[in-house]
Amino acid sequence: MMKTIGFLGCGNMGGAIARAVCKATEPENVFLANRTAAKAEVLAAELGCQTATNAEVAGNCDLIFLAVKPQMMEAMLEPLRFILAERTKRFVLCTMAAGLPVARIQEMAGGDYPVIRIMPNTPASVGEGMIQYCSVNVTAEEEVAFCQLMAPAGRLDAVAEGMIDAASCVSGCGPAWVYQFIEALADGGVACGLPRAKAQEYAAQMVLGSAKLVLESGKHPGALKDAVCSPGGSTIQGVRVLEEHGLRGAVMDAVLAAYDKTKEMGKG
Repeated sequence: MMKTIGFLGCGNMGGAIARAVCKATEPENVFLANRTAAKAEVLAAELGCQTATNAEVAGNCDLIFLAVKPQMMEAMLEPLRFILAERTKRFVLCTMAAGLPVARIQEMAGGDYPVIRIMPNTPASVGEGMIQYCSVNVTAEEEVAFCQLMAPAGRLDAVAEGMIDAASCVSGCGPAWVYQFIEALADGGVACGLPRAKAQEYAAQMVLGSAKLVLESGKHPGALKDAVCSPGGSTIQGVRVLEEHGLRGAVMDAVLAAYDKTKEMGKG
């Protein structure tokens, strides 16, 4: 069950998931295919797995990650439809394309195949990802096997498909905004006289620790914020400035803008 794993696409997200999967299974059972073969070759050399063509992955692998952008999915799957239809051994498709529902993936692939839809994020490459998933026509045993393969990527959460797009706009897009925040914090530190490397280290570790405290304490972020804000202190003055500049409203608007764009891609 899911002994051979193939990747159709080795970009940032496909590569991140491949790195995680290779920690959970023998790398020689993982096959990488990419439009630019050199990219697959470099990643295969790093991980100790094998390269293949799209047709070889589609024709032989038990679990096939469809790791291409939404606008590229149909063009990639169209020439593979006959190969998938001719298969006699069961296989599972796994899509990570934002905005494309399972039914659309099945339509593009040409059959009522088992599909797992995931919304991962780039921190999966260091084992701290947040991956929401849903599935259609997948057995309980296959779901367990899939979760075991994905465990090195980080935290997994099974959700209804109707929640996937919203989830993608929080944890999928969110890292980009967190990186902006870390960069801005570091810039502030530099403006105060810190060396760039130190400012970046302090900002990144602070974000890591703060996130861990939210998860492990179970406390509301507002309560944790209040615990840092001493009466008349430095922190509450910073909070006041961020409120004046509309930090929370801007972040909410960013999530909503990403959600609207995701829905638009799904209609394409």
